[in-house]
Amino acid sequence: MNEEQNAPRSHKSPVANTPSREAADAASRPEMPVSELRRAAWTCSIGSAMEYYDFALYSLASALIFGPLFFPSNIPGLGLVASFATYFIGFAVRPVGGIFFGRMGDRYGRKRVLLLTVTLMGLASALIGLIPSYASIGIAAPLLLVFLRMAQGFGAGAEQAGAAVMMTESAPRKRRGYYAALPFLGIQIGTVAAGLIYYSMLTGVPDITQTMLWRVPFIGSALLLVIALYMRLRLKESPTFAKIQDDERHEEVMSIRETLTTSWRPILAGLGLRMAENGGSSIYQVLAISYLVHTVGMSSQWGTLVLIGAAVVGGVTIPVAGLLSDRFGRVRVYRGFAILQAVSALPVWYVFSQGNPLASSIALSFALGVATWGMFGTQGALLPEMFGLRHRYTAVSFTREFSSVIAGGVSPMVGQFLIAMFARFHIGGVSSGKYAWIPLATYVVFLACLAIAATFAIPETKGRDLMAQEDAL
Repeated sequence: MNEEQNAPRSHKSPVANTPSREAADAASRPEMPVSELRRAAWTCSIGSAMEYYDFALYSLASALIFGPLFFPSNIPGLGLVASFATYFIGFAVRPVGGIFFGRMGDRYGRKRVLLLTVTLMGLASALIGLIPSYASIGIAAPLLLVFLRMAQGFGAGAEQAGAAVMMTESAPRKRRGYYAALPFLGIQIGTVAAGLIYYSMLTGVPDITQTMLWRVPFIGSALLLVIALYMRLRLKESPTFAKIQDDERHEEVMSIRETLTTSWRPILAGLGLRMAENGGSSIYQVLAISYLVHTVGMSSQWGTLVLIGAAVVGGVTIPVAGLLSDRFGRVRVYRGFAILQAVSALPVWYVFSQGNPLASSIALSFALGVATWGMFGTQGALLPEMFGLRHRYTAVSFTREFSSVIAGGVSPMVGQFLIAMFARFHIGGVSSGKYAWIPLATYVVFLACLAIAATFAIPETKGRDLMAQEDAL
């Protein structure tokens, strides 16, 4: 691709993109004070906590509750497939939300968009807790669930991208990996909070679908929303964006078509990276829990505890991955975690098939908490550094969320379908559903190999000038 042909006309002069000009831009970029940087990290973490609180709630509810409540079926397993289909729908609209809010973020600022996305996510999640069941209002119940899931996904489409861009643009050059990883600690906070709530509700309750308890954590999202809004209203704009607000480059935000045309290489590489991280995350957080509970026979309480254990491990892994990427480079560290996911998939799923709660907890903590979330922590700075200034938010949002559809959103639904087919046609004998672990583990290996291949197409981005107009690739 000819970079000059795709560069904005006002920047075709030989002075505009020279190394000296870029160095001057980088040198003049104001650094955010450490106190403000920490506040920004916590503020972005709260948004990630809300997103993954909602994500974990919906994941657990899809696996344990929504089937009989909203999708009753006489065919075993199909209600669960329908439940996972609504889970997929939330992912399907995320690229649309990512593009919509990404464009706003590139033109009007990161802070404004982060306020809008957290509001939409919080309201949608709280309203899910108020939907009557299928038995009460019939087909309107699943339709309302689908609509609110779409609203939830639309808002989430630019949340993590915005947090990653905000922190990458705000952090010191040599510590971008660490600071860009910090907002994703909110993932662990949200996952642990949702898991603990569900564990406490499932304890001593024979069938939670017959009570109103399942609604409480969804409605509780409203409290998280108030906290998140209070913190984000005090958030300062990223120094990189603040510097160009009065500059001519601020008006030259790329169109969607131009972004996809000029940046297709880094976008394609980013999609490859996300296959292992996002696909693995959905498979282990949603499908594996459903497999352990509904196929292997583990109790629902143990299923939630297994996820909580993995989230605690991930809380350590994510900042460590960011630190490692600052020292050894983003690409090398990402590749290492992807290889770890590939080699661990078969033994991890075999352990799941045996039904031992403690062994399954250790296996999930390694596969999800170390390998998968290690890639996530590294990705915080890597994706924003791959794209140029004028379209960074849009490109990161599109890359993250389009990959969520083709990797994360589809995986639980397809996986549950495989399990149902193994059970229905008695593949493997009496406990036939358990043998689905073989194709499921193979699929995880395949996704990891795609990510490993993508790392060989990406140049090292550590320390890259964020005021540069061109992409890294």
